[in-house]
Amino acid sequence: MDRETLGQRIRALRIRQGVSQAQLAFPELSDSYISLIESDKRVPAPSVIELLAAKLSCSPTYLVSGVSEDVVDELRVTLDYAEIALQNGAAAEARTRFAEVLANADAVALPEMLHQARWGHALALEAAGELEESIAGLRALTAEASADADLDHWSKVHVALSRCLRERGDISASVQVAEEALRHLIAIGADSTDAAVHLGAALLAAFIERGDLVRARQLADQLIDRAERIGSPRARMAAYWEAAYVAEVRGEYEEGVTLAERALALAGERPEGGLSSDPRNLHRLRIAYAGLLLRARPDQAGRARDLLTRVRSEINTSAAGEIDVAWCLTELARAEIAMGRPAEAVELAEQALDLLGDAPRRATAWALTVLGEACVRLGRRDRAVDVLTRAATHLEEMESTREAAQAWFDLAELLAETGAPDEPRLAAYRRALTCAGV
Repeated sequence: MDRETLGQRIRALRIRQGVSQAQLAFPELSDSYISLIESDKRVPAPSVIELLAAKLSCSPTYLVSGVSEDVVDELRVTLDYAEIALQNGAAAEARTRFAEVLANADAVALPEMLHQARWGHALALEAAGELEESIAGLRALTAEASADADLDHWSKVHVALSRCLRERGDISASVQVAEEALRHLIAIGADSTDAAVHLGAALLAAFIERGDLVRARQLADQLIDRAERIGSPRARMAAYWEAAYVAEVRGEYEEGVTLAERALALAGERPEGGLSSDPRNLHRLRIAYAGLLLRARPDQAGRARDLLTRVRSEINTSAAGEIDVAWCLTELARAEIAMGRPAEAVELAEQALDLLGDAPRRATAWALTVLGEACVRLGRRDRAVDVLTRAATHLEEMESTREAAQAWFDLAELLAETGAPDEPRLAAYRRALTCAGV
């Protein structure tokens, strides 16, 4: 059934209260203006809506939407509860509550609430590991978002879409989303903003996954320069964080540690403790920092393990999704290997894989790689070959050519050590060379 228009609603309320157009208009408006509004030939300004709502003894929200204040309050409470659940790491509960709002017929008449519910629902789906559904929701939101109306939110939606595509392994699409968004910002003169830095960070992460390290390094330098010029701590934190990632994949681990420490300081904490306004990003940054410590300073594996253990205890009470939890478990497994405890590493890597399922994701490939290394340390060669083959195959399917090449090479070396027949070993070397573009 079609809803009443604003004009029809005003007319109905006026007649119900026995008020004429002239009486409703006096003294601020004219009766002819009221007539135009009631016939939907004029759209009143927000200030006029507030004035008419007061005269008709109703809320401005009801006047505009036709939804009663009781229903609006109920929807607002549900949305608030969903947001809290998402921030506390209860992704399934958040998804259910956001879906309740989306299913409410009255939400259609409340566009701001409806948009908030769709955005929250997409993030809850991501946190629950349901990337396909999250991507579908985010694509719809990016199609409707306006950089002119709300630049910060427009950027967040595009960053989230690029991130989810990357997590799913669709690297080309991830790059395309971030590149097109950045081109749009340049076109409207908004390239020296926080939004541009965060989109650049998303593009940088996709470049790294694709193995395009030359462009990644160039973009990392540009991001730091841009963030320093902007001066925003949030933008500088994102730039340092992604630059640390570039340094890591280039094997420049000490530089990566330094950059990650700068990012942590800007997040409002020292590496050993503190608070941040965004717990999910803080947890991710701590995990990345611990991983860099493991690579740059193996003698500090115990410190990295302690930090990761603390993150693991806190991460379940934040908006972290299954992928973040699995990443933490995988880095913990890596720390256990560095400390000479491969059996504990196997258990942690298997926990990560149980969370992730069989989908070919970056996090799955990382966990398989660590599991393979732990199996090698335990002398379980056959299982190591199996899981490393799965890791390499996942990475190749996800266009992560650099990491896929390394995984195939590691597998070939393992096969050589175990005295495997020449054909599978040579096949692994050939796959490594193909992924490397040789």
